[in-house]
Amino acid sequence: MTKSVLAPSPHLRSPKTIETAMYSVIVALVPAAVVGTYFFGLNAVRVMVVSILGCLVVEGFVLRLRGRGLSTLKDGSAILTGLLLAMNLPSSSPVWMVLIGCIVAILVGKQVYGGLGYNPFNPALVARVFLLISFPVAMTTWPEPGVFSLSLDTVTKATPLGAMKTNLLLHGNLGDIAHMSLLDPFMGRMGGSLGEVSAIALLLGGIFLLARGVITWHIPGSFLATVFAMTGLFWLINPQKYASPFLHLVTGGLLLGAIFMATDYVTSPVTTKGMIVFGVGCGAITVFIRLFGGYPEGVSFAILLMNSVTPIIDRYTRPTVFGYSPAKEVNA
Repeated sequence: MTKSVLAPSPHLRSPKTIETAMYSVIVALVPAAVVGTYFFGLNAVRVMVVSILGCLVVEGFVLRLRGRGLSTLKDGSAILTGLLLAMNLPSSSPVWMVLIGCIVAILVGKQVYGGLGYNPFNPALVARVFLLISFPVAMTTWPEPGVFSLSLDTVTKATPLGAMKTNLLLHGNLGDIAHMSLLDPFMGRMGGSLGEVSAIALLLGGIFLLARGVITWHIPGSFLATVFAMTGLFWLINPQKYASPFLHLVTGGLLLGAIFMATDYVTSPVTTKGMIVFGVGCGAITVFIRLFGGYPEGVSFAILLMNSVTPIIDRYTRPTVFGYSPAKEVNA
């Protein structure tokens, strides 16, 4: 006699857990963190340690206030938020500014909505944009990359995107940046946030996440393809004013945002079509800000803006249920 067991949903289970997803992303960020440490030295280590510890402390404090246990600290989400925040900061960021970023990320970007799973915006990006608007000088002072150093003193250097924007404003053309070698930004020898400077390190992390099934290609693929196609079109029209699409791909925070930030489970669409729409939207907004906006970089703003329309995208891209016809239901 066959014994039937009744159980509540979900009936399809996966061995994947929140912890495995969070720690997989943390592992995928290790190459970028190592490259950042190599080029920016002890300052990069300082920013990463302060950011991770700061997010853990703030998360624990808020959980205590809400009467929640501290066991959720083990899920890795606070560590990941701290590491992503550090990746989006200049290595010269002062400790107090990093700690303010931790408070904004955890308190305003996450816990005020109810905690992990309820936040509509990526917490690390909320903190990054807040710091960029509040402390624009500190957030746009980029240390020049060099070989690992224990010194906390830094020599600053403009990012390629910043240099392009300056040349356009002063001279109306890209200047020498148009002929910049792609090898330096590919390896990490360029100014920028400590986690965004090396394209190859970020791509290695992305391949790891794809192989582990933590992310799919839909968001990063459509994001990068849109930026490549749009910047390529403008470059073909006027290469003296618009940089090549390859330069746009390997400079700034495009790869960091497309692979690690836009793919956040909570703040991005869950449907396949929705992911592609989301990626295309992120790419288009990024291009418009980079080419026509006041900021040389637009990835953070683009992802946050698309985060805000994620529920609408999910609503209008829901797949049709197998065996169900809305038309028949109306006729009935």
